[in-house]
Formats: sequence, structure tokens, C-alpha cells
Amino acid sequence: MTTVIPNMMDLTLKELQQAMITLGEPSFRAAQIHQWLFSHHAPSFEEMTILSRSLRKKLSESFSIIRPEIVEHEKSFDEECDQPTEKILLKLQDNKRVESVLIPSGERMTACLSSQVGCPFQCSFCATGKMGLHRNLSAGEIAGQAYALNTILSAKKSDLAITNIVFMGMGEPLLNTDNVIEAIETLCNKQYRFSISQKKVTISTVGVIPEIERIAKSGMKTKLAVSLHTADQQKRETLMPIAARQYPLKELGKSLAEYTALTGIPVTLVYMLLNGVNDSLEDAKMLARFSRSFLCKINLIDYNSIINMGFSPVYSATREQFRLYLVNAGLHVTLRKSYGTTINAACGQLAVKEEQLLQD
Repeated sequence: MTTVIPNMMDLTLKELQQAMITLGEPSFRAAQIHQWLFSHHAPSFEEMTILSRSLRKKLSESFSIIRPEIVEHEKSFDEECDQPTEKILLKLQDNKRVESVLIPSGERMTACLSSQVGCPFQCSFCATGKMGLHRNLSAGEIAGQAYALNTILSAKKSDLAITNIVFMGMGEPLLNTDNVIEAIETLCNKQYRFSISQKKVTISTVGVIPEIERIAKSGMKTKLAVSLHTADQQKRETLMPIAARQYPLKELGKSLAEYTALTGIPVTLVYMLLNGVNDSLEDAKMLARFSRSFLCKINLIDYNSIINMGFSPVYSATREQFRLYLVNAGLHVTLRKSYGTTINAACGQLAVKEEQLLQD
């Protein structure tokens, strides 16, 4: 039977500290190793020259260093953008695959990261949900996506780097909160070569109420986006059956009010307009009523076509009527343009093919 050597990239900082103690080393070595892994990106333990030879030998005998590997790289050139949207398929240590996206917009370069292989919520308009949930990503695998994307950027131009991060890729981040927080702390570590402000990080959720409360109390300065898509409970149960039943709109509204009161940070309500489903004037009125009880902005997005989903995007006149009602109701509304639709990299389109998942 083959012995699997643990991947040190998967250990949290606390787990690294415990590993050092187990090896008979002082716990402070964990912080040094963590920096070598996630700041210096050392390919082997031999590269960690600050450590003694004996410790490097012990580490190489006990652990491996395996990072997410780029196996596919696609580009989509969108109108009104001088840089392409780029989607990468990453192979993980167990041969599972996840997708990540680079989205350029003016001076911003946003990395859209995944938090799970697949997703358990099975929202009716989302390709990822059709995969089901295979597993959570480790903190190292989450951060590793950002580093892989930065490698692509720096190959074009040495000073080009990610400016913003959104957890809007595959999976529900707040069903993997520990690892998402650990990854954010790593990616926002000011002592590391690549570091981004927590204010430039957005966590997207379908509305996992207990974890929203946890994020609010964590002291993090990240932003929160909620995939709402309708303010009608019955309709939400049709569009997002699992999420809507577990986290009803009434309770979700209370949770978001508590979140904004505690953090002072507005919530972004993401609303995907679906033709003939949630785009009526009455839908706009319900959304306005739901939004008035807490600090928020509303992000309207078009549906991005997905094979065998049965939805279609709204007409521009319908979208504008919907938007104007919300604006006239005193709400902050933005229209988000979708990038990368031609390579299935836009919102709701990320999914790994079944044959790729079976390459174990």
C-alpha cells in the first residue's frame, strides 16, 4: 500500500506549529516555514536556508510541497476592455480540478477564486451546483490560486499583479470559513512579498447566516456580497431551493442588518435578472422593501447562458425599468458587466467537466 506524504501547503499556521512541536522543534519555526512557502514560494525544503540542515532533512522526510498546477488557460477578449478575461483550470494534489478567473477592469485586476470543488447548494441557474460537492479546498489551495494567477500576470509584465480578490468562484465560501479566513490572512499578510488589503477582498455567499455573524464578529475588514436574486421567499425556494429553505429571507434580512450595524460596511446584494422570472416591477418593489433595513448596494447582473438551464437574460428596456425603480426608491444600484462569457468564465458558468473530475 502506497504511503501518502502529507502536503505541507495544506497545513494551517496552527497545524504547522503543532507539526514543529511533534518534530521536536520550537513552534516559532512554523512562521518561518509559512513565509518560505507562501511568500518566497520555495519549491523544496532545501531552499529554506534559514533552517538547519537537520530540520530541512526531517521536513523532507515527513512532508511534501505540492502547489496547484495550471493545466488549462483560456482567454476571452471582451468589448470595452483592452485586456482579456482569463480562466485557468488548476489540478490539485488529489487530481481534482477547480477553475479561477482573472478579470481586468480599468486599473483593477480582480482574481475570482474558488473555495470548494463543486458546490452543495445546487442553485438552478448555476453550473457549479450541477457538479455537487466533492470537497473543501485547503487554505493553501485557495491562496495557491491567487499565486498561480499572479504568475500569469507577472509573465506579461513584472509589476502587474492582482489588485482585488473575490470569492465568487466555485463553491460556497462560508461552508469552508476556516480555510477561507486562513487564506485571506495569508494573502493579506503585509510582511509577505504579495499582499493585498482586506478591504480589497469580497466574500460572496448565498446567505449562510451563522457564518455571516461569525465574519461580522471576526474583526476582518473584508466586504460581503450576498447572492439574493429575488426578495420573494417562495420564488427563492424555486431558484435556490437548499439555501432558501435553510436560510429564509426574513432571517437573512435580520442577519444582514446585524452585520452592517456591527461592521459599518455595506453589503452588496447580487441580483441576477432572469427573463420572466424575477424581473417584474413587483420584483423590484419587493427587493426595495427588503433592502431598506440595512446598509447595502444592489448589483444587477445579466444571466449568462448555460447549456440546459432553461433561463434567458432580460431585455435592456426591462433591465433599465427595474434599475430606475430601485434608484428612485433611494437605493444605490450598479450594473455589473459580465466578462469571459465566451469561455464560460462569467458568473454562474464555472464548472469542471465530469471526465476531469474522474482523473483521480
